[in-house]
Amino acid sequence: MNKGRIFSLAFAALTLSAFIGCASSSGKKKGGGTKNFTSRTGWKPNDSKGWFFSGKKKENIKGWPGMVFVEGGSFTMGITKDDVLHDWNNSPVRMQVKSYFIGETEITNYEYREYLTWLKVVFPPEETQYKDIYTGALPDQTVFNNQLSRDDFSTENYLFSPEFSYYPVVGVSWLQAVNYCDWLTDRSNEKALIDKGILSKDYYNNEEYNYGNKTFNAEQYKLGDTNVSEAIDSSRIIKSRQIKSQNSRILKANVSSTTLEVRPFRLPTEAEWEFAALSLIGKREYNDYNGKGVTQNNLRTQKGAQRGQYLDNFKQGRGDYSGIGGFGNDGSAISNDVRKYPSNDYGIYGMLGNVAEWVSDVYRPIIDEEANDFNYYRGNIQTRNIDNGQGGFEKYDETNVEFDTLDNGRLVYKGLPGAYKKEVDYDMTNYHDGDLNSSLNQSFEEGISRDQETEKMYNAPQRKFRVDEKGRVILEKDDAKRSSDISNETRVVKGASWKDPIYWVDPGQRRYLHQAQSTNWIGFRVAQEYVGNFESKRKRRG
Repeated sequence: MNKGRIFSLAFAALTLSAFIGCASSSGKKKGGGTKNFTSRTGWKPNDSKGWFFSGKKKENIKGWPGMVFVEGGSFTMGITKDDVLHDWNNSPVRMQVKSYFIGETEITNYEYREYLTWLKVVFPPEETQYKDIYTGALPDQTVFNNQLSRDDFSTENYLFSPEFSYYPVVGVSWLQAVNYCDWLTDRSNEKALIDKGILSKDYYNNEEYNYGNKTFNAEQYKLGDTNVSEAIDSSRIIKSRQIKSQNSRILKANVSSTTLEVRPFRLPTEAEWEFAALSLIGKREYNDYNGKGVTQNNLRTQKGAQRGQYLDNFKQGRGDYSGIGGFGNDGSAISNDVRKYPSNDYGIYGMLGNVAEWVSDVYRPIIDEEANDFNYYRGNIQTRNIDNGQGGFEKYDETNVEFDTLDNGRLVYKGLPGAYKKEVDYDMTNYHDGDLNSSLNQSFEEGISRDQETEKMYNAPQRKFRVDEKGRVILEKDDAKRSSDISNETRVVKGASWKDPIYWVDPGQRRYLHQAQSTNWIGFRVAQEYVGNFESKRKRRG
């Protein structure tokens, strides 16, 4: 090897080492998340000499009992087969949902009876000022009535009989379901605080609490404005948030900005419900789904003694709800236990049958993915607490509770005594819903408001009530000429029920019902936001 070649190789090696050295000193660092954090103010978290205390960093949040974690992702929302009814309200669109929790099952009769009993304890219906609170929360007792059926079975039997404790609650309107979600948020946070010793363990044994407005409210606790402050051990809050200062103003500032122990409950959105029902996690290999199969083709047991039996509860055909006596298909003439049939790949029960379910969305015939393809939801209404002019917020009491009217004439509360009153900041229900304001022509006729334009397209019957000679509240028939059943009070219903043919089993199908109506085939389940850190494990399957 001559000297020139040796020199060239040596020079190349020197150049490479210099390049590597420059790269290593370029400042590039690994990712992986924040660990040893120091604020740009120079203070470390929870420094005893400082003023800001955030408590211990929470890792991935575990699900509350009965809730299932669903990792969000991209999927095709809507139906991908022929629309035999020609509704054209569920054309396939590409959609992304973020991670969330959803109920393992629908809310059961047992759980709804817990809610009703709590209302009777706190707002005794025999006291005049509270009677409408309890009666308005009761499911409609007439939903099992049929003009051409000999049937002494009623919703009351279904709800209160122990044999039906773990059947899904039915006869509940969308408005009642939302009230249950708000109540569940309060009770779950209440239980979490009792378990931590922050709320007195004899809270329910002490008759001073849980009567009238003397109840725990999660929103008020979060703002440091609770109606049961005497039952709360503030020293435990200080300890849990690692507040080490003795300065009273610092203590007050950090305690009054606390977070909830349990995320608020709500109805799932239509996109969340459909994503969970599809359970595409079981059809994934690496970063691809192995097709979106026809749900109806996978509804029978494939092996074993139960081969050929249906895997969920729906109507097989006219006059056939359960199969023949002694050898039923799904074996259920009406609804059944929420865990009667196998779960899907997420571990969620009843997404293909048993009862259809309310979701939170306002119904429109279109899903406008061009306006939004992330976490789609129609029905955003921003509200705020009403200032009372004294440094706090207005609250309901037994003299000023506001009510909505259900189709059966009962009154359902908008807020319980002790809760904050709300006012609407903005309402985006009508955004891009197909009316003039949503079209390419953005001009308006002079004097025509946006709400009027929506009413021209979705001019549903107006709901008016009268009181008959027996004191009953009756929903009057609207005889005006109408071209639509759709309004801002029409809500999406998803899934099939014991009363539905197989067509409705496809998770992409959608229909609607007024939020004040109830039936014997619609129930509901709850959902929660997921706010923890989550990184996909990127497994090959599942």
